Amino acid sequence: MSKIQPRTLSGFMELLPAKQIQFDRMASILRDTYSLYGFTPLDTPLIEASEVLLAKGGGETEKQIYRFLKGDTDLSLRFDLTVPLAKYVALNYGNLSFPFRRFQIGKVYRGERAQRGRFREFYQADIDVIGDGKLDPSNDAEIPAIIYQAFTKLGLKRFQIRVNNRKILNGFYDMLGLSQQSGEIMRTVDKLEKIGVEQVRELLLESGITTEQSLEILNFIRITGTNSQVLSSLEQYRGRNELFDTGLDELNLVVKYLGAFGVPESHFAVDLTIARGLDYYTGTVYETTMLDHPEIGSICSGGRYDNLAEYYTDKQLPGVGISIGLTRLFFVLEDQGYLNANLNTSPTDVLILPMTEDLAPAISLATQLREAGIRTQIHSEQKKFKQKMSYADKIGVPYVIFLGEDEINQGVAAVKDMRTGEQVKLSSTEAVSYILNGVTACNQGTPILDKGE
Repeated sequence: MSKIQPRTLSGFMELLPAKQIQFDRMASILRDTYSLYGFTPLDTPLIEASEVLLAKGGGETEKQIYRFLKGDTDLSLRFDLTVPLAKYVALNYGNLSFPFRRFQIGKVYRGERAQRGRFREFYQADIDVIGDGKLDPSNDAEIPAIIYQAFTKLGLKRFQIRVNNRKILNGFYDMLGLSQQSGEIMRTVDKLEKIGVEQVRELLLESGITTEQSLEILNFIRITGTNSQVLSSLEQYRGRNELFDTGLDELNLVVKYLGAFGVPESHFAVDLTIARGLDYYTGTVYETTMLDHPEIGSICSGGRYDNLAEYYTDKQLPGVGISIGLTRLFFVLEDQGYLNANLNTSPTDVLILPMTEDLAPAISLATQLREAGIRTQIHSEQKKFKQKMSYADKIGVPYVIFLGEDEINQGVAAVKDMRTGEQVKLSSTEAVSYILNGVTACNQGTPILDKGE
């Protein structure tokens, strides 16, 4: 029988064991941070009815979605975690308490062209707060504050959360008589960092914007400086448009509260070029970049939307949320050498090598170690000692215990620190304490080693 060549599809990421442990460690920190702020975990189905996922329909979403028929049922793989959240909230409205705060870390699927750092199957890590009728603006500041805490706990230092408000942009374009073109203008302006000022100007002119209007737009989006300087510059436009004034008030509040939430000004900036491409953002918007790698683009983005579930219910459900492309972030960090190789990536803390035919003493010792919270594996295969030690090296286990006749008769275990080569004979109780202390020490530190600051 001919063999099938094993392969992983393009755009799908599979990790070797050590890397998977690093990935899971990052995901665990995100879960713990989200939980710290009172968010409940949620797990929605990977597959939904296509009419549910594509309620908004059209555009790039429909082109990229994985869609298939099972019998007469039209099904699709979820392309983000926000649309399933909208369905969930609409479906379970009567059983939920509002504001509803949820986090979800799960896989999503997009049939776009796979390229370096871009995947067809990838994990997103989302947080959203959904209100019933209204949602206090303080939530708009808490969301990026949570991201600051999460990234800091991961070990990132040189990152910046860039903040803007769509009402400011819409109000400004209304002042120029460009309300109808505002969406197209914002999508063009969103390309500023990629293509530069001159090409943005050309695109604006090609879309029918006058030279004077394009100059006004470029002058506006290039307002820079400290947060207080940018906000002060925006005050000159106050009084000319009600929507603009509302957005400016909201942006002032977000900046004020971000400081109260403990986010240093070095890590967030008011940036008038941030618009977010998705049309449903209606207020505060965010993008997060690594300062030393701006070419990577946003590693975390989101914002405020007026009505999450408008395609499923008549109830007004405003929300604010943010999403981390976790698979892409992990790929970027690994590619740039940011992952902390000093942390233990072995699937076990200690490997017991029985040196006798009777495995009962090894099993008893393993049970004692596990009861103390020490991850323990018994290597019971009938292989040569050299092969067993080679296995220990390959999985990167911090400690190996040799248990032969002499150790059993003496009531001790020979414990070897695989990092230093030191070997000591200890009672089982002493071995537990010795290994616990060592494992705690080798797990100190963050998953990411950012050389910045």
